[in-house]
Amino acid sequence: MDGTRHIFRFGPFVLDVDDHALARDGEAVSLTPKLFDLLRILVTSGGRLLEKDALMKAAWPDTVVEEGNLTKGIFLLRQALGDRGRARTFIKTVPRVGYRFVAPVAAVGSPAALNAAASHHVSSPETRYAKSDDVHIAYQVIGDAGPDLVFVPGWVSHVEYAWEDPTLSRFLGRLACFSRLILLDRRGTGLSDRVIDLPSLEQRMDDVRAVMDAAGSERAALFGLSEGGPMCTMFAATYPKRTSALVLLGTAARFTRGPDYPIGIPPDLLDAFIEEISSAWGSGVSAEMFAPSVAHDEAFRRSWARFERFAASPAGIRTLLRILHETDVRHILPIVRVPTLVLHRQGDRMIRVEGGRYMADRIPGARYVELPGDDHFPWVGDSDAIIDEVEEFLTGTRTVREDERVLATILITDIVGSSARAAGKADRRWRDVLARHDALTRRELARFGGREVKAVGDGFLAVFDGPARAIRCACALRDGVRRLDIEIRAGLHSGECELLDDDVKGIAVHIAARVAARAAGGEVLVSGTVKDLVAGSRLQFIDRGTHDLLGVPDQWRLYAVEG
Repeated sequence: MDGTRHIFRFGPFVLDVDDHALARDGEAVSLTPKLFDLLRILVTSGGRLLEKDALMKAAWPDTVVEEGNLTKGIFLLRQALGDRGRARTFIKTVPRVGYRFVAPVAAVGSPAALNAAASHHVSSPETRYAKSDDVHIAYQVIGDAGPDLVFVPGWVSHVEYAWEDPTLSRFLGRLACFSRLILLDRRGTGLSDRVIDLPSLEQRMDDVRAVMDAAGSERAALFGLSEGGPMCTMFAATYPKRTSALVLLGTAARFTRGPDYPIGIPPDLLDAFIEEISSAWGSGVSAEMFAPSVAHDEAFRRSWARFERFAASPAGIRTLLRILHETDVRHILPIVRVPTLVLHRQGDRMIRVEGGRYMADRIPGARYVELPGDDHFPWVGDSDAIIDEVEEFLTGTRTVREDERVLATILITDIVGSSARAAGKADRRWRDVLARHDALTRRELARFGGREVKAVGDGFLAVFDGPARAIRCACALRDGVRRLDIEIRAGLHSGECELLDDDVKGIAVHIAARVAARAAGGEVLVSGTVKDLVAGSRLQFIDRGTHDLLGVPDQWRLYAVEG
């Protein structure tokens, strides 16, 4: 043995291949041996697309397995990593083809391990410095997939910690999929030199030019976020030959209200905001204003608190936020002559949507896109909608994500009278019952090849590729929970579904829910479609007659499973 350790870091996770261990922020994450092998293959793939057949052969080298095993394995890995929602942070599905591990991965430990990671094309962006006058500006260059794109952050940033935050790293990674992405920390923030005085717009333009020169970029699109927007606007008007396009997101030409600008922030409210933010800096306090949809998520709040501490000190953030009082580039807007895209979320709490509309109305030929959402941070919420607009604007096309529609059987369960039972039991006892119910459900789903999609009330929504297995699973659940002194009802329907990575959609799901609502306690109720599909399976049914299902056309004949 040469003593080489194979340890990989991605987001808040550390994967130790030699010890078969996965940890998140120092806490162990439990994985079965097979799930660990699957994760190891994905993490060390160098971000390549892994086709399903190849991935199954690598993960199950001595066994012939069905695709359902792989699908279930990916689903369980995503649960373990907290990779929820359509916007994938770690494992991305390429419909009908395979999977890609999309988070940046860094090899840590011994030099030998670093060399091994390099051989797999796994790398972490390298931070370099450009000198602007006597100030050093930290920057990174990522990818080479398209035109140069300089991402200019808002008030604070940290180019290295950005890759440790799953949502932010995914956002930046997607930008790098269609550009040569250039990141920088503004003077006074992140890894750039700290400054005492407020930097002027001219100084900050010099910083961007210095970074572009150091990165070998003659001409680039500028992406100005929030407080970075006015500087990018001024840069585009001043250096049109070095600016191929301008993207402005969640920004304004002026931030404070004035007699001729009634849509800004009242100066006294801005002062109060600056005092509140700086006095609690480092606790994640800014998430309330900048990411309200996730501000109360404990993991996000903890991660963002660390970001605040990495990016600036309390005194530093107070100085940087004072720039908001001084900024006004309204007179520059008509001078901008480069292609411009202005994006703004309708419910942005930090910078009102009127600020984006104002800029778009006054920049000649600007394209304006208003998007739903309340978050100021673009990597929170529906970040794909933002990136799709930017990609199409800069490249002329946008990535097409195909829906995966298949025939599937939907099972929906629910505990009968759960509210009354909860009221009649001590909280701890009822929680124990629910925990045992959940564990039993997951065991039976695994035994019958079902895929847990999500909890629905006190029950579950699951999907099966075979209706007979779905029925047998529902019956096993019905019988099993009786030992817990509870009853469930279950409804099943088979139809075309849109399989998302951690969800399933389509009219079939709606019908299954309506069927479940018609089931009596202890009953497994199925649609006529399911009954017809299991002909020859020896399953027996009792005709429950025809029913109107709320929100579903026509009448539906339903059947209870016998026995």
